[in-house]
Amino acid sequence: MNTGPDAAGFGVYVHWPYCARICPYCDFNVHRDRRAGEAAQLAQAILDDLAQRRETTGPRRLTSVFFGGGTPSLMDPDAVGAVIAACRTLWEAGADLEVSLEANPTDAEAGRFAALAGAGVNRLSLGLQSLDDEALALLGRNHDAAAGRRAAEAASKAFPRVSIDLIYARPGQSPAAWAAELDAAIDLGAGHLSPYQLTIEPGTAFERAVRRGRLSPPADPQAADLWDVTQARLARAGFEAYEVSNHARTPADRSRHNQVYWRGGDWLGVGPGAHGRLTVEGTRRGQACAARPADYIAAVARGAGEGEVEVLSAREAALERALSGLRLAEGVSFHEVSPLGLAPGHPEVLDLAARGLLVADPARLRVTEDGRRLLDAVLERLLAN
Repeated sequence: MNTGPDAAGFGVYVHWPYCARICPYCDFNVHRDRRAGEAAQLAQAILDDLAQRRETTGPRRLTSVFFGGGTPSLMDPDAVGAVIAACRTLWEAGADLEVSLEANPTDAEAGRFAALAGAGVNRLSLGLQSLDDEALALLGRNHDAAAGRRAAEAASKAFPRVSIDLIYARPGQSPAAWAAELDAAIDLGAGHLSPYQLTIEPGTAFERAVRRGRLSPPADPQAADLWDVTQARLARAGFEAYEVSNHARTPADRSRHNQVYWRGGDWLGVGPGAHGRLTVEGTRRGQACAARPADYIAAVARGAGEGEVEVLSAREAALERALSGLRLAEGVSFHEVSPLGLAPGHPEVLDLAARGLLVADPARLRVTEDGRRLLDAVLERLLAN
């Protein structure tokens, strides 16, 4: 079995921060493209940063490239192609390299799908978010449900693999309405669906609306009912819940790039605000690029695009491994979380297994279906000390 540095995969995450509109629930590093020529400068800086980082990584087998944001579907397709070509040149990559790109389902972006596919993108992550016009307006989206359906159809023609993102647990959403929306999304034919529960993040417009009493998300019992509908509906349609918020029709439809994260692999983060994790001589390092595009461009010019670097202790690395690994159905090996004192005979492990929240597995720490429903509480108990 492969136990080298690429055992869990090696990926490159490219952050393209520009958005035409900033959604009220979003707390990502996003910016309006208001400085003439900056986008072209940023694209070149990303290429330069990748070349500089090759010295740190050494030769690696590349699993995936992921363009996130922001709205990377607004990126010049030629620039997208240049980044993909650079990654293939700098690291070993097979013909099956997964190249994902996030897109919104506006008609303008859907018109770029063929060019993005021609640039080398072979998996599109489509931010549909909802198939209800009233909900889309609430979420601040700049498309309607009809545009979403058109974009999904265009994506299925342009890309061999398509993933659809949805947001549920919205104010006033009923289980019946959510079930109907899920059925409509399933009918679009994508091989991967990612339904995310709406969370109110600090500093967002939604957080301010909640504080002012203008927005009321569902209470926990109602949100739990919507979770149950999600699992049942997608399972009935043949989707496997291989991760808490990610469902795939077949193993081939799973996100290889996200599995690099969840399995504790290494990845480079390039672009404003991008984060990465890299194992160098047995030591786990975290890195975070400068958040503002202009600052990132300047840092790359100085040869410092990697940004802030933090060396993780064995306990910190194990904590990250537990938080990400337990999101997967496969869980995480006890060996990887041993710095946390977790073992098959640990009292909390035994108690949670007796309650049906953990699988009784002597080799791996894994949550049951009921445990996934209560994952935050399970993690709190396991990681209390």
